[in-house]
Amino acid sequence: MISKSGQSQTKPRPCSDDFDPCQLDGPARALRVDFSEYEAEVPFHQHRQGQLILALHGAVTCTAADALWIVPPGFAVWIPGEVPHSNRATPNARLSYLFVEPDAVELPRKCCALSVSPMLREMILRLADSPERYSPDDHVGRLVRVLLDELALMPGGGLELPVSGHPKIAVIAAALAIDPSDRRTLREWAEHVAMSERSLKRLIVRETGLTFGQWRRQLHLIVALRELASGATVQKVSSDLGYESPTAFIVMFKKALGTTPTRYFART
Repeated sequence: MISKSGQSQTKPRPCSDDFDPCQLDGPARALRVDFSEYEAEVPFHQHRQGQLILALHGAVTCTAADALWIVPPGFAVWIPGEVPHSNRATPNARLSYLFVEPDAVELPRKCCALSVSPMLREMILRLADSPERYSPDDHVGRLVRVLLDELALMPGGGLELPVSGHPKIAVIAAALAIDPSDRRTLREWAEHVAMSERSLKRLIVRETGLTFGQWRRQLHLIVALRELASGATVQKVSSDLGYESPTAFIVMFKKALGTTPTRYFART
């Protein structure tokens, strides 16, 4: 493709063009992925191996098993084998994928977010830079054994947003995804989807386990972390989410995550 300036531009390509997890050898294999080179969205797919998606820079949003996760730097999402999932990365995202053979390590059999220690992060990156083929007793094989032992010890972390396939909730979720600053009340949303306020209130709790206010606040945190990780300012994010001031947004953020946006990203 040629830009208006006359310079050649390379169109981003799908990640799947460059690697296939089904062809990897050994109990685990890691890859580095720079999304400046690839399409931001990886559509729904599944594979035999479990997959750990680790954010090195920027962020990735993962949808799987009726939930959505934001993965900022320092965190990862674990997706067991054969679970359909999709990913959307920020334009500045640099990730590492760790594919793990079934039963190679005792990990949760459902999707979850994990906090990743600096040591485990470096081991995953070391594996990504190692030869694709290795034996159980060579240096890389021994590294993999320790890596998987450490992975099994990682605590939960990150943010999860329960989602629902119920058509009424899907309408609300789609509208808020397009315009997170939409401040319609539960009563106004009930009128919009032709339900009583009481019925919609019960439906949201039953489908997501959260009240409408909790669910919308969690959505705001997901959007805020994604945008802040991509380089947006606190002022812009607070405005885009409909907060009256950056201070009001910072108060919400600190109440939910225990620290300010600046300190949160400084420690990652």
